[in-house]
Amino acid sequence: MKQGLFDLSGRVAIVTGGNGGIGLGMARGLAANGAAIAIVGRNDAKSAEAVADLAKDGHQAIAISADVTDEAAVIAMIERARRELGRVDILVNNAGINIRKPPEALDIAEWNSVIATNLTSAFLCSRAAHPLMKAVGGGKIINIGSMMSIFGASFAPAYAASKGGIVQFTRSCAVAWAPDNIQVNAILPGWIDTDLTKRAREQIAGLHDKVLARTPAARWGTSADFAGIAAFLASSASDFVTGTAIPVDGGFSVMG
Repeated sequence: MKQGLFDLSGRVAIVTGGNGGIGLGMARGLAANGAAIAIVGRNDAKSAEAVADLAKDGHQAIAISADVTDEAAVIAMIERARRELGRVDILVNNAGINIRKPPEALDIAEWNSVIATNLTSAFLCSRAAHPLMKAVGGGKIINIGSMMSIFGASFAPAYAASKGGIVQFTRSCAVAWAPDNIQVNAILPGWIDTDLTKRAREQIAGLHDKVLARTPAARWGTSADFAGIAAFLASSASDFVTGTAIPVDGGFSVMG
């Protein structure tokens, strides 16, 4: 329901990796509060399906195919969103991958791929969006970290490094762009039921039961659990909130 502090009518949001999982959950939350959505991804069929899903509920959405690790592609993506939707107010840096190997088994190409997709892409997209947000008087950037921004994991060294970096990048941008009325915050998802974590459950014995045992909410998260936090951080309700990293994990990170 669109009203008051959470009303995003007339705003335009770009969601990278927005064609499924957490990204699509956030896109739905933003669209439900009135924002027009640019879904960015490399799987054109999946992006088209996501746009159709939003459109059937009466929301304005477009799909943009882009490699967010490529500087020129990012600049073109941001400009296309501005050209087709009129402006850029909100950026959700959600694109991400993981390669599950211990540090000694990870090769440099795998390391570079994870860092580029999860961390460098957030820098490229944020830098490209900044002048457009400044031009309209402000904006909101939401970076997607992870509980691995807090914890270590033997099977995710590159992923953990990238997500730890996301938190510090968020803080730096929050300080740098506060004079431009741009708030920059991070969300740290816990164990969420997505395609990526389905593969994790196949690769890591006992993971499902261990997650349930440690999560006070006693369930895995869903993509729908990110609609509300996205709407909050994208709206005027969070105008005095910047540089934060908010766990959305059912209490996983506060358990001893």
